[in-house]
Amino acid sequence: MAAGFMISSSLAVLSLISALSFSAEAQLSPEFYDATCPNLQGIVRSTMAQAVNTEPRMAASILRLSFHDCFVNGCDGSILLDDNATFTGEKNAFPNQNSARGFDVIDTVKANVEAACPATVSCADILALAARAGVFQLGGPMWPLGLGRRDATTASQSAANNDLPSPASTLAVLIAKFAAKGLNAREMTALSGSHTIGQAQCRFFRSRIYNDSNINPGFATLRQANCPAASGDSNLAPLDLQTPNRFGPDYYQNLVGLRGLLHSDQELFNNGTQDQLVRLYSVNRFLFFKDFAAAMTKMSDITPLTGTNGEIRLNCRKVNS
Repeated sequence: MAAGFMISSSLAVLSLISALSFSAEAQLSPEFYDATCPNLQGIVRSTMAQAVNTEPRMAASILRLSFHDCFVNGCDGSILLDDNATFTGEKNAFPNQNSARGFDVIDTVKANVEAACPATVSCADILALAARAGVFQLGGPMWPLGLGRRDATTASQSAANNDLPSPASTLAVLIAKFAAKGLNAREMTALSGSHTIGQAQCRFFRSRIYNDSNINPGFATLRQANCPAASGDSNLAPLDLQTPNRFGPDYYQNLVGLRGLLHSDQELFNNGTQDQLVRLYSVNRFLFFKDFAAAMTKMSDITPLTGTNGEIRLNCRKVNS
């Protein structure tokens, strides 16, 4: 995609969904740091550009961190916290253990922001901004993003285990898990398009490629070559067979061709309620980008800490002393 077209498409997406922006949490504002940290977004973009240029997969890893943060007690940066004497954090919950990554990149972004604007910008806002910057770096849309979140001072492994959908989820479970966070089925299907970038570990898709019947046989054979039936748990495969390092509608084209990597992916196109929408996204990049951007704005507004709640962590991995 030409750079000019990408930018103009993103601007068009922004204009189409601007009326939806920030409705869930009026306390958040895109101008929140304009006076206190005017170079914030440039710092985040440049740091993320360096990280993604070094490893394109990092954009997907940071986007996943953002999802897993917002789905557990809201977008409060709690996923970034290490375990301590007072709580067991979310990093070792089943959906995150040995798979959530990118914490070092968030540390770098935070350090660069702290150097310019000490004790000003929350880790929760940095994570939200970094996720958006990474998607855009790989050709995806921008989206309106309110700022002013504050950081949690605790985390919950049990909530992470209970609230995050698993790769084995049925369509009904996916719809219910997203509905619990205020996101409807269309928004769930659009947000699942985040799997157009990144990779998954064999342990998360082994059952799909050996046991599911709604799978392209050639695709199953291809994936089995790097994911043995009884070993290789951490072996990686791209979530999007076609363009794993480019944000676009190919993920949905793969679903239509029964080449979804995760069971939960293929559930979106399995003679169910989302089949028609998947077909639309598979041939209409602009519609997918528009819906994805609007859903990301909405997800990023899930019960943030604002005002005097929470704190501005100086180190994203631990609460302030």
